[in-house]
Amino acid sequence: MEDPKGAVTALILNTLAFTVCFACWMLNGVLVTFLVENQLSHWTDAQIGWLIGIPVLSGSLLRLPVGLLTDKYGGKWVYATVMLVSAIPMYLLSYANTYMEFLWCSLGFGIAGTSFAVGIAYTSVWFSRKHQGTALGIFGAGNAGAALTSMGAPWLLGWLTEGGQNLEAWRQLPKLYAAALIIMTVLFALLAIPKKVDDSHITSFSQRLAPLRHMRVWRFGLYYFLVFGGFVALAQWLIPYYVSVYTMPLATAGLLASIFSLPSGCVRALGGYMSDHFGARRVMYWVLGSCLVCCALLIVPRMDIRSPGKAVLAKRGGIVVAASEAQIVVGDVTYPVRVRPVSDGQHLDAEQDLLVWPAMSAYQEPVVVPGQQVKKKQLLARGTTHIYFQANVWVFTVLLFVVGIMMGIGKAAVYKHIPDYFPKEVGVVGGIVGVLGGLGGFFCPIIFGYLLEWTGLWTTCWMFFTLLSALCLWWMHAVIQRAHYDSTPALRGRMEQIDPHHTAIVNR
Repeated sequence: MEDPKGAVTALILNTLAFTVCFACWMLNGVLVTFLVENQLSHWTDAQIGWLIGIPVLSGSLLRLPVGLLTDKYGGKWVYATVMLVSAIPMYLLSYANTYMEFLWCSLGFGIAGTSFAVGIAYTSVWFSRKHQGTALGIFGAGNAGAALTSMGAPWLLGWLTEGGQNLEAWRQLPKLYAAALIIMTVLFALLAIPKKVDDSHITSFSQRLAPLRHMRVWRFGLYYFLVFGGFVALAQWLIPYYVSVYTMPLATAGLLASIFSLPSGCVRALGGYMSDHFGARRVMYWVLGSCLVCCALLIVPRMDIRSPGKAVLAKRGGIVVAASEAQIVVGDVTYPVRVRPVSDGQHLDAEQDLLVWPAMSAYQEPVVVPGQQVKKKQLLARGTTHIYFQANVWVFTVLLFVVGIMMGIGKAAVYKHIPDYFPKEVGVVGGIVGVLGGLGGFFCPIIFGYLLEWTGLWTTCWMFFTLLSALCLWWMHAVIQRAHYDSTPALRGRMEQIDPHHTAIVNR
């Protein structure tokens, strides 16, 4: 790479710091589930959703001002300040007892989430345009911090509490996370090299915010609301999901949740490489299409339903001559009866069997006896339709793995656009896109909590993501199609090229 000296050092430090910050940012998904599961706290589903989402709120809303500060003062000291400030409420969390104390401390350590806005600007300033996608993808692999918390925090809680014998020892966990932030702050302050974008052309605050008037920025924000906000929300929501739906221990739930979050973070570097070589829009087509299909498949909940089915009615009146499981005879008319399958009702005892598709059986049971007088249209055999869907945990996890991979690739593809279109405003544009993405991480768990309370169905979260994926895919395709129609024939097929003068293509 033809990049300035120190670029590799900056990238390594950025990625490590982002990993630590992201691990801290995701703490509540594990900690809140632990406290509720062990009856140390008694919160409703909606309150749990708020506690999971509140750190994401502060980390999201502050991304724009932090991004502006990074553009103006550079990433080194802004990054160090973010980590140092986040460590204080993280430490205070260990002394929280009431719901409001948890809420305020969570709001405070959520500042760690602004590290993304700093890292995007501080990373992109070190690399040339042709390598920025890959570099930002590597930096974004710090999302794997969510997996570190999903896998490591349950283990740490088990160790600290001596296997549940001393539950109050959970308070040591926030202190360990605060210590990690302090250590990373010191390393960053000692090793990072100061560097910032040349913003001498910007003379006012309004000029710094000028890129936000482009609709493209808000469209990128919607994509990021799905691929990043959805990732953040699921990285925490999946732990109570596995515990409640599949009755798993917290440690097992965290391990399975990491199958979603760990690859999603690590594959982000691949997403940056793909965006550099194949174009971000082409990558986004695959990302949005895959999320749409997989989330739609995840909508169907676990079920064991017995519903009235097709019955047997008398064609005319008469005396019942015979009634068995296979047939009913009324006068001289024989009515075949569908026999109940031998395997029916055994599904619930066969969780170890892998059932990918719903199992359905239909049968009829006689309700009359020999010698009984029946009238025309009278019920002879009651019909029952039995539908069973296992929602096998391994099939569920594989689909979730695909969604995680696609979200990881999508995060890099979205941010590939920013230094291309706005090379001198990466901080502010990356900040607002990060705000919208982070708001997805905040609102989604809350939405999930209320949907769960209203419907009683855990799979309503997949309904939400299916609709959101469809909206993003439709908007992106509509913009590209309109650009094709508006442009000259010579420009068709060049959708990935950037016009520095913001022509009709790039202003969409």
